[in-house]
Amino acid sequence: MHAYIPRRTLLLGISEACLISLALVASAVARLGSAEASYMLRNQYGSLKILFVSVAFLACMYYFDLYDSAVVSNRHEAVVRLIQVLGVAYIALGLLYYLYPPVKLGRGIFHIGFLFVGLLLLLWRRLFSIINNTAGLAERVLILGDGTLAESLVHEIEARPELGIRVAGRVQMSAIAELGSNRELDETPVALSQANLSEELAVGRQARGIDRIVVAMEERRGKLPVDLLFSLKSHGVQVQDGNDVYESITGKVPIESIRMSWLLFSPGSHASRFYLIYKRFASVVISIVGLLLSLPLLPFVIIAIKLSSPGRILYWQNRVGRDDEVFRCYKFRTMRSDAEASTGPTWAQDGDPRITPVGKFLRKTRIDEIPQLLNVLKGDMSFVGPRPERPEFVADLRKKIPYYHLRHSVRPGITGWAQILYKYGNSVEDAKEKLRYDLYYIKNTSVGLDMLIVMNTIKTVLLGRGAH
Repeated sequence: MHAYIPRRTLLLGISEACLISLALVASAVARLGSAEASYMLRNQYGSLKILFVSVAFLACMYYFDLYDSAVVSNRHEAVVRLIQVLGVAYIALGLLYYLYPPVKLGRGIFHIGFLFVGLLLLLWRRLFSIINNTAGLAERVLILGDGTLAESLVHEIEARPELGIRVAGRVQMSAIAELGSNRELDETPVALSQANLSEELAVGRQARGIDRIVVAMEERRGKLPVDLLFSLKSHGVQVQDGNDVYESITGKVPIESIRMSWLLFSPGSHASRFYLIYKRFASVVISIVGLLLSLPLLPFVIIAIKLSSPGRILYWQNRVGRDDEVFRCYKFRTMRSDAEASTGPTWAQDGDPRITPVGKFLRKTRIDEIPQLLNVLKGDMSFVGPRPERPEFVADLRKKIPYYHLRHSVRPGITGWAQILYKYGNSVEDAKEKLRYDLYYIKNTSVGLDMLIVMNTIKTVLLGRGAH
């Protein structure tokens, strides 16, 4: 899987899994005594029961976004959501134990265990928040370059303390200023001439203890101090390409600063024969299962659409698929039948009056997209991939957004990387932002990334996010 998980977030998840298990073992000892608790763990599937409860806890924490960067760095929000998780997990496991008593931990252990788990997690989150916001424990990074990529890197790093990175300085390559030889690197952008660049990097390394240099220069020919960077690298300083760093920490490709060769020669963008066979097989299986599970809902959906407004139940539009082939994409109708009679093709807007009351519910729950499973069975789409766009919009977006045509190099999907990480798009700027995510998916396509997208799609549907 090519999705980037910050080391601190990974450490947080692993440590909390250990703490949950430890709390449950401690509750068993407190309730039963060490001898009986040891017997339960060895001979009564106690270890498996504790593992099950721990996994259930972590799943609830994941679905309540307790490992999302915005929540991890917000102490108050993390505590509120953790209390919500404890409530949901308590009710869900209590109901499961009532319906199937053999999986129960033991008399009294369940209640004491929840008390221990809650206290340990609250204390650990408090301590982690302090560690996360301690600048001295962060890796010091020097950004080398100016322009859009450098600005974006500084913004992303400063907004996400869980990355464990701090911008110790930034060097601009404008070649307009002559600097004195005794100046120390500060934490503000610095303009340098080519003659001063090597000196400034050396001073920054010594004065600020730089751990990593990120090269975010838009024009490198004749300006990049290769010899010095090699020297610093040999002395333990990590030197990285700005495009790679931006991609890894954001899950997006910086389309303004990349070159086609960077995408072309990327090892992750090669889809193996095994992966293509797996993806088609998985898409077909998921579609068949999805259609079978949705059969009981269909009569109610059909009746609701018919009663809400006149018009056909099933709606289709032309969409652009792989290799620019146009196909019919099916959906349950969520708008009035005359929605585009006077305007022609337009994006749906916030609070769009064309959407019927039933249509709002169908969009929010993604039920309107169930007929697209037929497109998957026909081979027009995969279950996972970039969302297909209408030909009228594609023609315009190709002219305004670089590399837009590359998203048509793979089959479109019902869900995708952009769908789980970005809102519903209704403008050129939204289309550009979603392309950054789509190119990341195309460049890093893998079985693991597909599974992560499916897991996040379930969370998105359950929480009603991104619908429009």
